[in-house]
Amino acid sequence: MAGAWDDIFNDSMLIKEIAPVAIDAALLEGILMRTKEQPNISEVVNYAPFALLPSPVPKNLFDQAKAAQQDFNLLLDLISQDSGFLEEVLASTVKVDDFIARLFKIYKQVIEEGLAQSVFLGVNRSDYMFHCELDGTTTLKQIEINTIAASFGGLASRTTEVHRHVLNVLGRSKEASELLPNEPSKGIADGIAKAWKLYGSDKAVVMFLVENVQRNIFDHRYIENELWRRKICVIRRKLNDVFDRASLDEERRLFVDGHEVAVAYFRTGYMPQDYNEQGWKARLLMERSKAVKCPDIATQLAGTKKVQQELSRIGALERFLSSSPQAIARMRCTFAGLYSLDEGEEGDQTAAMAIASPERFVLKPQREGGGNNLYGDEIRHLLENIKDPAERTSYILMDKITPRPIKNYLLKAGSDLTLSECISELGIFGVYVRHGREMILNADVGHLLRTKATVHADGGVAAGVAVLDNPYLV
Repeated sequence: MAGAWDDIFNDSMLIKEIAPVAIDAALLEGILMRTKEQPNISEVVNYAPFALLPSPVPKNLFDQAKAAQQDFNLLLDLISQDSGFLEEVLASTVKVDDFIARLFKIYKQVIEEGLAQSVFLGVNRSDYMFHCELDGTTTLKQIEINTIAASFGGLASRTTEVHRHVLNVLGRSKEASELLPNEPSKGIADGIAKAWKLYGSDKAVVMFLVENVQRNIFDHRYIENELWRRKICVIRRKLNDVFDRASLDEERRLFVDGHEVAVAYFRTGYMPQDYNEQGWKARLLMERSKAVKCPDIATQLAGTKKVQQELSRIGALERFLSSSPQAIARMRCTFAGLYSLDEGEEGDQTAAMAIASPERFVLKPQREGGGNNLYGDEIRHLLENIKDPAERTSYILMDKITPRPIKNYLLKAGSDLTLSECISELGIFGVYVRHGREMILNADVGHLLRTKATVHADGGVAAGVAVLDNPYLV
């Protein structure tokens, strides 16, 4: 079924006719981004990059990813509550990675002081690729879990209608009707609204923490607008705004510009460049507060690559979910090979293995946001030139996933209309809310498919490499 659209792709005149139809449909649906030239102004915008037609995804693997999402939600929440586990797993990383060390220092201070926060909100996205095994079968393999600023829930809520319209124009009404409904923006807003209500103040606001450069603002706006429809006030502030104009009262309630903040929803704060010294102080102030942080700093640490690598060890999942062998099985079968580069014999063996066969692996630093991974000769060069083995601990090694390529047209503003060999990555959005010890909400709320040309090893939509897509289940 990988060739489902071959007859369309082979008709160059038809492609030239349908591409403008698709682009106009994307603009009508609000699949928008600001321009690189004016990233903080909406006077000039363009369509976000997207695939001309939905890409084939094996139905059994899509269903498998959805079935495991509530398990991963619960796992992340349990990890965030286990300070001993986080301290043990990240002990080596904080010695060599200043960013993780700064996060961990705030985490330790908040734990020692005692949490003011009693409501916990998680919005995450678990990302997968479809690995082609040696025997020709295709399996689902997890790439990572994003526990902070998991993006494109807004735009993904609009892309289905674009592809449905394009397929209808092409006379493929049956295929159009088979596209899955998908509204993660509503599901994310439901979670934020639930946490806001549990906070217990109708006058309090939801605060979006936003980047200095906001090209992807429309992705935020869909979630914001869902909250406004629920009569929940939303404000947008940068980390430095919080430093300049926020305070805690005696009950450790957080106030910004006179607004009491019920929920602080992070769409920034996942990369070192997101912080200056004022930003770090703002983060500490928020973490000390009663406000619901999404994520709180413990959940951000739970999403690090080092924790992901540790969870792949035999017995690690059992520490958290010993009473749920079915959940353990659902999660474990999605794990790719993950290897420690810590100091010692195990890390030495991992490094030697990677240097000998770098084409088999991906080297991952403790970073979010895409475009950070190393491949092939880059891996060998870095590992051979590390003088102190301790420096390796800021990375993990992962088996390289090898999907079976598909064909599609990737529509990007200003780019030629070219049929590309592509691979896709599936994300499942998860939302959970815990009040004290009670799990109030645990759900998967939608999906995101991103597709990129095989000539690119790494990078997402925001980086200009991947495009938004929809799964066509086969």
